[in-house]
Amino acid sequence: MKPSVIPTVFIIDDDRGIRQSIQDLVESVGLRAESFATGEEFLRRKPTHDPSCLVLDVRLPQINGLDFQRRLAETGVHIPIIFITAHGDIPMSVRALKSGAVEFLTKPFKDQDLLDAIHLAVQRDSAALEQRAAIHDLQERYQALTAREREVMALVVCGMLNKQIAGEIGASEATVKIHRGHVMQKMQAGSVVDLLRMADKLKLSARK
Repeated sequence: MKPSVIPTVFIIDDDRGIRQSIQDLVESVGLRAESFATGEEFLRRKPTHDPSCLVLDVRLPQINGLDFQRRLAETGVHIPIIFITAHGDIPMSVRALKSGAVEFLTKPFKDQDLLDAIHLAVQRDSAALEQRAAIHDLQERYQALTAREREVMALVVCGMLNKQIAGEIGASEATVKIHRGHVMQKMQAGSVVDLLRMADKLKLSARK
């Protein structure tokens, strides 16, 4: 996470007093905070591309927090969630945590417990954002390869030698060396091991 980036904590709770209390707590430690009474209000916000997390009440008027968690996942909204509730039970907390929640806090909770959960959630989101950015960069490099270069790359990461690749694609060994060099350069790979790791991250099959 870049030092200049201030994470945002989103708060969804139908109790205005609780929303304001959590917002004041979050802002007191130098973080940004935005609060909403419903999940629909949250979904209408302008998307952020900076680290963030969601403090979510389990019991909401339109849709409960657990169902909203599932809805976010189904629509591709990736954000760490901290559940808060005054009426929690073990099955509910297990369901939330199994679905990826960072923490499940029962009201009244200690301010420090919430801040600790927020810190963990923001760290997790920052790491996820960096990973997605890295994958996007790899995808752009891969798209810059020609069809033949992609074919050669797939065979290289399978462990085939230039001579074997030449026989496989019906080209000379010298031509394969040129394609292989272009692949290494465009993918910014320093070694075959680097290329193998990239292919794994891109989830490429041997013949893509």
